[in-house]
Amino acid sequence: MTTVDQFVQAVLASPSPYTGLDQIYVHNRILALVGDDNPVTAVDDQLTSLTDALVQTALTNGKIEDTPSDRDILADQLMDLVTPLPSALNQTFWNKYQTSPQAATDYFYHLSKANDYIKTRAIAKNVVFPATTDFGDLEITINLSKPEKDPKAIAAARNQPQDGYPLCQLCMENEGYLGRLGYPARSNHRIIRLTLGGETWGFQYSPYAYFNEHSIFLDQVHRPMVINRQTFSNLLEIVKQFPHYFVGSNADLPIVGGSMLSHEHYQGGRHVFPMMKAPIARQLDLGIAGVEAGIVKWPMSTIRLTSTDQVALLDAATKIHNVWMDYSDESVAVRAYTDNVRHHTTTPIARKVGDQYVLDLVLRDNQTSTQYPDGIFHPHQDVQHIKKENIGLIEVMGRAILPARLKTELQEVAKYLLGRHNQMVAMHQPWADAIKAKTNITADNVDAVIDREVGQVFARVLADAGVFKWDAAGEAAFNRFVAAVKAD
Repeated sequence: MTTVDQFVQAVLASPSPYTGLDQIYVHNRILALVGDDNPVTAVDDQLTSLTDALVQTALTNGKIEDTPSDRDILADQLMDLVTPLPSALNQTFWNKYQTSPQAATDYFYHLSKANDYIKTRAIAKNVVFPATTDFGDLEITINLSKPEKDPKAIAAARNQPQDGYPLCQLCMENEGYLGRLGYPARSNHRIIRLTLGGETWGFQYSPYAYFNEHSIFLDQVHRPMVINRQTFSNLLEIVKQFPHYFVGSNADLPIVGGSMLSHEHYQGGRHVFPMMKAPIARQLDLGIAGVEAGIVKWPMSTIRLTSTDQVALLDAATKIHNVWMDYSDESVAVRAYTDNVRHHTTTPIARKVGDQYVLDLVLRDNQTSTQYPDGIFHPHQDVQHIKKENIGLIEVMGRAILPARLKTELQEVAKYLLGRHNQMVAMHQPWADAIKAKTNITADNVDAVIDREVGQVFARVLADAGVFKWDAAGEAAFNRFVAAVKAD
């Protein structure tokens, strides 16, 4: 049996719309994509392996150029053949939801992996390890899964007409989109429709997931990120519909926000982050009946609200957020506005624990200064050799997303610590010297020492991003803010 025949059988056995009567038609659809000649044999009968072989066949037959963009576009076109139509997938999802929300998400998640929309092979390359700190075990990841930008695609995309379709990579118009130079292939992409606040939203998985069942909830309308009472309401409604998932929103300002502020969206999934395990350092009385509140023992300034009453929880969250938007405390460099530019917002994260709703509100401030041009409450210059990028939702919760460069750079740091010939980049020198001065380094412990020290740097990164520090001045300042909330 040829690879084409194997793939045809896989299509017919999949939840795609095709049946045995469509066998010849499907066979010819595949030949149209890959060519009739020079069949390449797959290394095994896995769907991804069959797709790899068919892509190589197309390349040999001159059907595509040897570029990452062309390969990805064809691979996703092939995987589209094993994927249900959006209407059928949505019907199956909501039918399974009647059994349980988890049955529905299990179905969608496994399908998204099986059709290679979730890039499991790429994700497996990521480096992941825990790091013990004063704030518990943080999660360190070095992100190796996202493909490098294709130089040919970048150059060619510059000459492509900017038609604005889709407007961004979060728009629903990406569902089934072929892709183009410089824009990802989405032929096998599917979105579940749901209703939040009386409006249509989408639910999908992240192709390059940062954690288990990494989900994205996106507004049907392309409009900018915003944090307000409706945001909190939407988050609570999502965890009500999917109580086995958490969901949170990036902040709606640059520096403290995520990488995409132009399209309203949230991220969620099935993972217990370090921040969720962090205890309450001290209880708060916000004067709102039915809501428990406390300051979380966490490097970033976080207030945890717990209640069975969604409306009371919304009232409390909205009150905190609104007071914070206009709150300043010069004694700790906290300023709501400078030159009429807003600096304050929150990063909210919702989940359910039994019948209780839990909403964590992380206070954010995106000011810059001459001393800290990248952000006063942002990783400071002395830790940017490890992490310079924005501290978004996932990192707020204690999971570091570190740049791919560190995989090789840290290997050179290890050589330096062992006194071996190395090519350590200069920006790591002060850090490496500090490690060497306080630790006896051996070949047996060097990797563990570096992992530990990276974790300590990430804890510092989070502390830099915290607006009220864990010292006497910070505690007093946090108390003043809480008093302002209660008095409002």
